[in-house]
Amino acid sequence: MTDRLTPPVAARVEHVREHHGHRLVDHYEWLRDATSPEVVAHLEAENAYTEAMTAHLEGLREQVFGEIRDRTQQTDLSVPVRHGQWWYYGRTVEGEQYAVHGRIALGDSPQRPTLDPTQVPPGERVLLDGNVEAAGHDFFALGAFDLTAAGDRLAYAVDTTGDERFDLRVKDLETGEIVDDAVTGIGYGVAWSLDGSHLFYTRVDEAWRPHEVWRHRVGGPAEDDVLVFAEADERFWMGLDSSRDDRFVVIGLGSKNTSEVRILDAADPLGEFRVVAPRVEGVEYEVEPAGDRLWVVHNRDHRDFALASAPLTATSAQEWTPVLPGTDGVRIQGVDGFVGHLAVSLRQDGLTQVRVLPLTDTGDADLERAYQVPVDEELYTIDVGANPEHDTRVLQVVVESMVTPRSVYDLDLATAELTLVKRQPVLGGYDPADYQQHRLWATAADGTQVPISLVARKDVIPDGTAPGLLYGYGSYEISIDPYFSVSRLSYLDRGLVYAIAHVRGGGEMGRGWYEQGRLLHKVNTFTDFVACADEIVDAGWVAPHRLAAEGRSAGGLLMGAVLNLAPERFRVVHAGVPFVDALTSVLDPSLPLTVTEWEEWGNPLHESLVYDYMRHYAPYENVRATAYPAILATTGLHDTRVLYVEPAKWVAKLRETATNDPQERPVLLKTEMVAGHGGRTGRYDAWREAAFEIAFVLDQLGATDVR
Repeated sequence: MTDRLTPPVAARVEHVREHHGHRLVDHYEWLRDATSPEVVAHLEAENAYTEAMTAHLEGLREQVFGEIRDRTQQTDLSVPVRHGQWWYYGRTVEGEQYAVHGRIALGDSPQRPTLDPTQVPPGERVLLDGNVEAAGHDFFALGAFDLTAAGDRLAYAVDTTGDERFDLRVKDLETGEIVDDAVTGIGYGVAWSLDGSHLFYTRVDEAWRPHEVWRHRVGGPAEDDVLVFAEADERFWMGLDSSRDDRFVVIGLGSKNTSEVRILDAADPLGEFRVVAPRVEGVEYEVEPAGDRLWVVHNRDHRDFALASAPLTATSAQEWTPVLPGTDGVRIQGVDGFVGHLAVSLRQDGLTQVRVLPLTDTGDADLERAYQVPVDEELYTIDVGANPEHDTRVLQVVVESMVTPRSVYDLDLATAELTLVKRQPVLGGYDPADYQQHRLWATAADGTQVPISLVARKDVIPDGTAPGLLYGYGSYEISIDPYFSVSRLSYLDRGLVYAIAHVRGGGEMGRGWYEQGRLLHKVNTFTDFVACADEIVDAGWVAPHRLAAEGRSAGGLLMGAVLNLAPERFRVVHAGVPFVDALTSVLDPSLPLTVTEWEEWGNPLHESLVYDYMRHYAPYENVRATAYPAILATTGLHDTRVLYVEPAKWVAKLRETATNDPQERPVLLKTEMVAGHGGRTGRYDAWREAAFEIAFVLDQLGATDVR
């Protein structure tokens, strides 16, 4: 370990918050002002302390980084997908941080070309080179990336600060020239008119909520752009896209409980958007235009959603015709529509599924010929892959597991035959047979059975001696399904058992699973995680004194809450961009995303019951004088989703209150000064960030040596 160092001590400045008769004195709220030299100086001091406290790990960090790099085929090519008269792909080049997006002409054969992933494809047309775009910037992220129906122009949007506000550019793909860069500061998503004369894009409000759709004439000044739709309800988030066949521009509007879709004939860009079905409180739906009808996934009649069809001209839910009724325990998540079939994504028993519904000559779903795409593993994730062509006889599906790398298959829709097209290369002699994966079940405090996905080396046995890491999220009905990770191998090959706790608040077990972990049931998320920690220890997979935990964003809230509930269960915790000052944030409607979050957490500003409930689990407010695990909190200065101030305040409060020996169990804060919610963006930078976090956990668990 390092020589004894003194951690930064944040100044205590009294700030009083009063709501519903409760008075809180918050001494670290002053850290919220990112423009303050004192705040910046404090964050830099925290970074310096973190670097000093982990300096002894430099060799281990470099070793882990090298493992990630050397297991990755750095010069590689994605599976080309057809759209129109071109094959599209992305490729990476060894030594370069970002992908190159390219295409080659279809040629005389409709068959996918066989390309050498280590070479530039012959006849390549570069659409966008991320390395060129990122030159001179410490941060670079793509937002929109959308081609005209004719494929002659590309609209793309870039963010070079991390605040998720993008500048829009239009590139002529014949000349390579930027023909329009007039529009700046947009949100995610753009959509072209059918003839390529106009672009639709979203604007965000001061709370970073996409709330407006604007129409821009390509080549014209931004001052002439026309506002075509504005969403006044601050609960509603906005998405914008084109249909797969480019015939429609689609606006999706949704709160956590309610949604509404508006569509426009892309051949009539000056026309009016039409509501598919007026919003009804509590009814959620999404629409997939395909063929001569709309395919609608909705929860109007069933909690776990159903599939319906409607005419293209539909303006009411009364025009929805049932196709697949809702079924308890089978959550229909979405539908992809094509000329001759539908691909329905759903989940059952905690695992994903893809069901293919052939269409009849009249365009109806043929349920008698429907089939499920098979997967032969105990744990897995299957998704519909990249399928931009709406008239196709082959469906791309993607399958992976905790031991099987990401695998792209072609599904012959007529024969249901799967053909492996590409499996993610893992270099260095990786063999899936050297690893094991299992599904465990923990018993929650109320008796609910909570699934756990677990992976370890084959030679690890449940004898109660192994170190382990438990990952969790548990919010927004987002599921953390079994997935493969190259960086995780640096844990596994040092003998760690890695597990994912599929806690309530996520969507792994259907809509009811989500509802039991939100609003006034949120504490179930935290107690479920503790139960999962107990299960992997009691089953002998992990030694009780060698358990780590990790969560990011809302999973960082989970980390903060379980640390207050059961700090003795864990030896070390990584909380990434953690939502740990949740009550302060959700009380302030001027902050990014707050109003849209009220349907997830409740409205503590106006409801005393919600305020009291959140006050008793909010991590920052419940730090207590006890021994905590070693903690690494990571954040980004430009994060617009979870502001950097939350982990900064939390760390200051922990330092003030916890009884840790700061040398043996340090509490550290690491702030990326030029990044947002997703951290560093270049792949090598991201690998170094991962190596830093992994090395910290390995060191605290005493598991630094490769087996």
